[in-house]
Amino acid sequence: MSADELAAVFNAGAAEFTWLTPQIWGPAGQALTFQLRLRPGDAVLDVCCGAGASALPAAAAVGPGGLVHAVDLADDLLEEGRLLASDRALQNIDFVHADATEWEAPSTVPEAGYDALASSYGVFFLPHMDESVNRLVNLVRPGGKVGVTSWRRGALEDYAGAYFDAVGRHVPGFDVGARDNRDDPLEKLNTPDGLSDWLAGFGTSAVEINELSNWLPATPELAWGLVLGSVLRGTLVGLDPGTVEAIRLEFLALLTERDIETLDLGTLVATAVVDR
Repeated sequence: MSADELAAVFNAGAAEFTWLTPQIWGPAGQALTFQLRLRPGDAVLDVCCGAGASALPAAAAVGPGGLVHAVDLADDLLEEGRLLASDRALQNIDFVHADATEWEAPSTVPEAGYDALASSYGVFFLPHMDESVNRLVNLVRPGGKVGVTSWRRGALEDYAGAYFDAVGRHVPGFDVGARDNRDDPLEKLNTPDGLSDWLAGFGTSAVEINELSNWLPATPELAWGLVLGSVLRGTLVGLDPGTVEAIRLEFLALLTERDIETLDLGTLVATAVVDR
């Protein structure tokens, strides 16, 4: 998907995305913020921020003397983030509609650069991921931190397999095997060793990787809500309501037939120190 198409998918699923936050996006965002060990007064750049699952706790961590720039292309998610920031009276965070691959630090950021770069479940959506992340790391001062979260290998595998099989049964020409694409950028990030090597390639050291274990009951509401509130929603674009409903019913039936009662949402939380 292009950047505009991806933004449209997440805008369409903003309500479901927000509903999922307490169970999925929120725990990972909190874990990432904690592991970055942010301090009062820090300047933070959060890219692919969504509704602020990591940006909002970052704003709380850096306090009124710090700042957070939360960047995304999905307007509706950004607005959710602004509302949450307002509800929490956080005045040190800006949710900005911008392309992270073109972001330049504004004058409010110290000349040396940001103190931290964060992205939770986001970097694998960036075009030319390695090149884009390298550019973003260059916006961080030497000694600053970079942190990402990514799905652990095997996470959601059975769940996604059932979903793609359901889509394949109702959408002519849909390539069910596409989910096994080894060229997926996520393949660089879904093991501790791979993620560590990937981060080290950007001139970082002191890489720390922890696994966030998160197993949730595969209720029909959560299983389908995760389709609608994630990138999986993109497979439904352009389909008529009857086909979407048929896919939903097929998918939920496959989860039952395959005894998929729990969703494995295992996540790797990785941070590193920028040396350059």
